[in-house]
Amino acid sequence: MIKLGTGLLSTGDGNIRGERISQICSGIGRLKNQGTEVIIVSSGAVGLGMGKLDLESRPKDLSLLRSCASIGQSELMHAWKSAFSNYGILAAQILLTRDDFNQQTRSLKVQETIDTLISHGVVPVINENDSISDEELKFGDNDVLSALLASLCQAELLIILTTAKGLMTHASSGTLIPFVSEITPDIESMAEGTTSSTAVGGMTTKIEAAKVATKSGCAVFIGSGETPGRLSQIIEGLAEGTFFAPAGLDLNQRKKWLAFFPSPKGSIEIDHGACEAILDNGASLLASGIVRSSGLFGRSEVVSIINPQGKIIARGISRLANHELEQVIGSDNETVLKIHPWSKRPEVVHRDCLAPLVNKCDPSEN
Repeated sequence: MIKLGTGLLSTGDGNIRGERISQICSGIGRLKNQGTEVIIVSSGAVGLGMGKLDLESRPKDLSLLRSCASIGQSELMHAWKSAFSNYGILAAQILLTRDDFNQQTRSLKVQETIDTLISHGVVPVINENDSISDEELKFGDNDVLSALLASLCQAELLIILTTAKGLMTHASSGTLIPFVSEITPDIESMAEGTTSSTAVGGMTTKIEAAKVATKSGCAVFIGSGETPGRLSQIIEGLAEGTFFAPAGLDLNQRKKWLAFFPSPKGSIEIDHGACEAILDNGASLLASGIVRSSGLFGRSEVVSIINPQGKIIARGISRLANHELEQVIGSDNETVLKIHPWSKRPEVVHRDCLAPLVNKCDPSEN
């Protein structure tokens, strides 16, 4: 699933960025040829309508705001259909309101329609129905809509393309955070709202969307859409941006996200019992199964997991820094929580943040 913001698709004066949409459609065409199913969530209708009415700022009058959406949506969909047709792809418009998710029968119909379109090779282009939505029932931003759709359609990856290159430690002078294993209050505090006159949300709603999507087992990538031809690089884990690890996946599913993991900063050697628990039972890594650690790594950094024979069997995200881990190696859960009460959980590496490199623990290595 790919969500695109207003700033990427509109020039702000009522005109479409036609070349950019064409590049996106070209990239989607290549993905479809590789067997990847794609759903688009496209913002831009209100901004386009504002331009057509010569409005410089987002209207506060709701009837005028809905009118902008009504004018801009036809322009937006025409651009998508025309661009896709150049690559032999048919696009279909779907406009949704929050009621479509609040009622089970309606959400099932949305899912059925999307599934049927995809089965016929059609690319659904989805937007909030801003021309009729009441303010109290709005999603607030298409970031949230894309996350709910990702959950409903059981998408594997939600790509949110924006004018920013990803989540930064500080909006104006910070550095890019390439990998987020868990959305903590610290991560949320780095997000800021938008200052755009045509858009809403900013990074704040993108983090909220990432929280929703990752909890449903969908990975999330937030990055710049200024070079939209790199969609295949994003899927391969080779593009600049911020990757949010999905939660609740089984062992084999977690393997596919290894390319997105940063290089390991250290390693943790485990005993045979811990190896069995991780690979055969899908369990988390506890301190009681750790023999030793090496390297300098901090909290939430990637480490290699090594079995008693010195073989790397998995990569994972450690919840403890190396100097903290040294205090609890071989300890029970109660000791871990006593020494590191901030963690609130005894796992050194949670199962949702473990990506195995092998399927089973070899009995001969006991």
